Amino acid sequence: MKLTVFGATGGVGKEIVRQALAAGHEVTAVVRDPARLTVTGAGLTVFRSDLAGPEGVREAVAGRDAVLSGLGARGRKDAGITTRLTRTVLGAMEAEGVRRLVVVSAAPVGPPADRQPFVDRLVGKLVSAALKPVYVDLAAMEGELSRSAADWTSVRPPRLLDGRLTGKYRTVVGGTPRGGRTVARADVAHAMLAVLADPATVRQGVGVAY
Repeated sequence: MKLTVFGATGGVGKEIVRQALAAGHEVTAVVRDPARLTVTGAGLTVFRSDLAGPEGVREAVAGRDAVLSGLGARGRKDAGITTRLTRTVLGAMEAEGVRRLVVVSAAPVGPPADRQPFVDRLVGKLVSAALKPVYVDLAAMEGELSRSAADWTSVRPPRLLDGRLTGKYRTVVGGTPRGGRTVARADVAHAMLAVLADPATVRQGVGVAY
């Protein structure tokens, strides 16, 4: 497949690029600073952009089979950036007639798991309160997706970890894995690539966790 990856120098985005290249896909990585992209490969094209507007990234998505986004705020001070940048991506995709989009979001944006243990519910409430501006931003981003014509999927992990790809994660389409507290960025990237060809995930949120 011909893929474009936004946020390609971030923790999840970099893993998407690495795994997609390993799987034989052609990848266009959209970055602000090419020097920060440490992944290399014969099928890789690096596209420099500050994502100031859709016109500046139309070339990066033109003719692509799908777009994946690892864009996201690094903390409370960056809240709002995810919605703004995703709006730019959607505008470029619409202009070029590209429909398939997979983004990373977060578990608190989705519905709570059925029969979630008390400790997990309590921790979830504390984390959601501490990072409320970030999750409000992500919810607004998902609102932009819902109002768009894109065939989107939002992958919603809980707390992200460093670590190698395990493939031993659980996913729930339209829900949240019960008792899921953590997941590695490498496994989130794997899940995002896996849902690309799954029609059951189109215009759905997908919870992912161990």
